[in-house]
Amino acid sequence: MIQLSGAGKRFGHKLLFENADWLITPQDRIGLVGANGTGKSTLMKILAGLETLDYGSITIAKGTSAGYLPQDGLTLSGRSVFAECMAVFDELRQMEQEMEQLTRKMSELPHESVEYAQVADRYHRLEHEFQTRDGYAVEAKVGTVLTGLGFRKEDWTRLTDEFSGGWQMRLALAKLLLQRPNLLLLDEPTNHLDLEARNWLEEYLNEYPYAFLLISHDRYFLDVTVKKTVEIWNRQLFFYSGNYDKYLAEKTQRREQLEAAYRNQRERIEQLEVFINRFRYQATKAKQVQSRIKELEKMERIEIPPEEKTIHFSFPQPKPSGRIVAEFKNVAKSYGANEVFRNVNFIIERGDRIALVGVNGAGKSTLIKLLAAIEPLSAGEYKSGHNVEADYFAQDQYKELNPDARILDDLGELSPRSTQTELRSLLGCFLFQADDVFKRIGVLSGGERGRYALLRLLLHPANFLLLDEPTNHLDMRAKDILLDALAAYTGTVVLVSHDRYFIDKLATRVFEIGDGRVEVYPGNYEDYRWRKEGRVADVPTLADVPTRGSSGNGSQAGKVSANGNESVERSSAREESKGKRLNPIKRKQLEERVHEFEEEIARVETAIAHCETSLLTFVSAEETQRQNQELEARRKELASLMAEWEALSQSLETAN
Repeated sequence: MIQLSGAGKRFGHKLLFENADWLITPQDRIGLVGANGTGKSTLMKILAGLETLDYGSITIAKGTSAGYLPQDGLTLSGRSVFAECMAVFDELRQMEQEMEQLTRKMSELPHESVEYAQVADRYHRLEHEFQTRDGYAVEAKVGTVLTGLGFRKEDWTRLTDEFSGGWQMRLALAKLLLQRPNLLLLDEPTNHLDLEARNWLEEYLNEYPYAFLLISHDRYFLDVTVKKTVEIWNRQLFFYSGNYDKYLAEKTQRREQLEAAYRNQRERIEQLEVFINRFRYQATKAKQVQSRIKELEKMERIEIPPEEKTIHFSFPQPKPSGRIVAEFKNVAKSYGANEVFRNVNFIIERGDRIALVGVNGAGKSTLIKLLAAIEPLSAGEYKSGHNVEADYFAQDQYKELNPDARILDDLGELSPRSTQTELRSLLGCFLFQADDVFKRIGVLSGGERGRYALLRLLLHPANFLLLDEPTNHLDMRAKDILLDALAAYTGTVVLVSHDRYFIDKLATRVFEIGDGRVEVYPGNYEDYRWRKEGRVADVPTLADVPTRGSSGNGSQAGKVSANGNESVERSSAREESKGKRLNPIKRKQLEERVHEFEEEIARVETAIAHCETSLLTFVSAEETQRQNQELEARRKELASLMAEWEALSQSLETAN
């Protein structure tokens, strides 16, 4: 479809890439990766025909139609949402209008006339093409795509002018998907999508009949959509088969092989140089010396490109809170006639990592603001636990920063024990490099200020973090730093994020928000999806132990074993018993879950031993009764954990 030969491109004085040879074929599913500033978006614009090469050539096969979606900047106006999408099919609609005109003509002409035969022939040819291009289903296609990308039916008749920039980009993506070019070029297509819309887009791309090329900082999205990975690194293009996870593994192997070849070459060079220096002036060795000199001259030297430094930064841990961090009792929240929540009940315990999910506008940010006590309740009660200190990160958190302070100075005041090198390294992880660290906060863009505000928060975290979209404007490297920091964090976290990988690695529970309710699901987002898809509906429960803070909305989603993963592992065991092969991502998660079960079992056994020891000392009848109840609950919890651990272990053994 498209071929690059000896391609090179500069951006000002900076060389982005050179000597690039690349052939894109039909059915390719490619992820384009690389550090920020390496030229990914520029390369995609070249493929889209929006920019030219400085070196080399690009060949585009006849019939190639490329559809390009930039990161942002597209705006639409003057038509309703539905009409804007229907404009994609203008040619089909004109064809349909001509068919209607031809139908009227045929009804007026004598059937035996020559003119009738000509009109009928034209009509049949048009109708055949119209059916071939699925013209009768265009309205259904538009509705499917708009619904998948999160547009409600009542939005279809609204003017596009009424929508924000993020929704404008969704609409631009909808139009591009409806056009169905044979090469889709998508630059950060998930930037403006919530999790539900991302999930739909994943399925759509997996069924897309043509080639596509993606740039994305969403690791999970790349893992489940692409089959090839192209990396821009050290001004070269490197090609890998497989998704992002396989790319990381293969890249490590390639570097190890390159380093081994480099060491072998260095040893050979040293041997040759020692021989040459030793026998250079001996006539009897002149021939051998000249031979080795020629070998050195012809040798193509192996270079080890500089590797990005891996930054490890230990964020200070907060002081511990009480066991119960937050509790909602019959909470309601309304804005005038708009009811956001009603009769919401849940408990958040120390150490919980809770992900809030739901469609845009469901109330995720509102719930975080209620927990941060920024918004008042309309009804009900909110209890904050003992020694709980909440810290709230909003999407517009940067507004509280001092605009006159320089970044490095401001961070140094916040963390006086850190060296300049440590601070600059950490700032580099959050994309502040070189002279950027001396910028004043007031001149930063909204995304830059958001990243910096998040960094300040993590330097001195409270014991209850409330994070609204902390992964916005972060690349994969910065996300990994944030993920490692939160994984090692000993406090409690409630977060909103549209990054599937981030939630899967971090969340211990998922709160689904919608229709005024909060449904509590144990485990990470993968577990939540399995439950929502009904794959565990027929699985019996051995022991229902109330989860930490079951939803007071009457949902059975809040009743699971204490580790919160009961049905998922049992379902996986059932799938394996049927001989269904686990995908690598799921297998890795289940292996990690086995380890988590073992740790949880050890924790519960310790708690049981503590309860049994406490019963040996009589305090009062009421205390003895309470201790007996706690001991019984712990034993039920242990029985359930053991059953789940055995089921999961058996499923993994069967799969091996």
